[in-house]
Amino acid sequence: MGKDKTSNKVKINSSETKLNDVIELRDEKEVTNKESKIHVLGEGIICDTEARGHATPQGRSPIKIVLEASEGFIPLWAKDTIIRWRFRERSLSSIKNPEEAKEEFRDLFGEALLAWGDAAPVKFTEDNDVWDFEVVMRSADECTPLGCALASAFFPDSGRHEFVLYPKLFTQSRKEQIETIIHEVGHVFGLRHFFANVSETRWKSEIFGTHNKFSIMNYGKLSELTEDDKKDLKQLYQLAWSGALTEINGTPIRFMKPFHIFAFSSKEVVAIV
Repeated sequence: MGKDKTSNKVKINSSETKLNDVIELRDEKEVTNKESKIHVLGEGIICDTEARGHATPQGRSPIKIVLEASEGFIPLWAKDTIIRWRFRERSLSSIKNPEEAKEEFRDLFGEALLAWGDAAPVKFTEDNDVWDFEVVMRSADECTPLGCALASAFFPDSGRHEFVLYPKLFTQSRKEQIETIIHEVGHVFGLRHFFANVSETRWKSEIFGTHNKFSIMNYGKLSELTEDDKKDLKQLYQLAWSGALTEINGTPIRFMKPFHIFAFSSKEVVAIV
């Protein structure tokens, strides 16, 4: 595939020149304007978990922990939840040393969970049989003119998901790699970006807790895991599980169970029948 030096049109080959009028790339300025609502976490780094745009572009005034509520409720994990995961083996086919790559992720993931400590509301276990999410290692980066994603994850629900790692992640410092995984695990726990309530008002979120602008769910130099992050998260789940907290600002809390719970239930029904 080549690119015409005099335009932004992509040439498939010489016999398919008719496509030139159809497949035309926007220039960098147009792309930058269109993607200006992507969350820039740092210089050349964006978050791919929350591709939702800002209702007020570049709006910022983070004050408190922000929870996912875009479906009209706040999804939190049920008590005693264990989330099962595995590697997507075919995603490792382009990696020279796949077993070493697996160990690298296990180390990063383990360090991220240790950082959250007893504030982590769920436990994780590697299971190749019945799984809730797959760790996917992409062979190419996901980039826009604003930067490249390092990883992406998901929010609490009962479906199957991907925890995606991009090559760019492994070009960062060890500290940046761990903080990225800590950030993505925060999404898995149900946390949105620190500024979601202000700058993502098209997708509802709710505020809980009180802490300063330094948070692992913030971005750039403000992105660091704090004791307040952990304290607020732990208190949130403790109050919700005890029944003392059933809604936040009128938005109800709903508990999620992972996919494998329902998979086992289906097997039991089939066995009984």
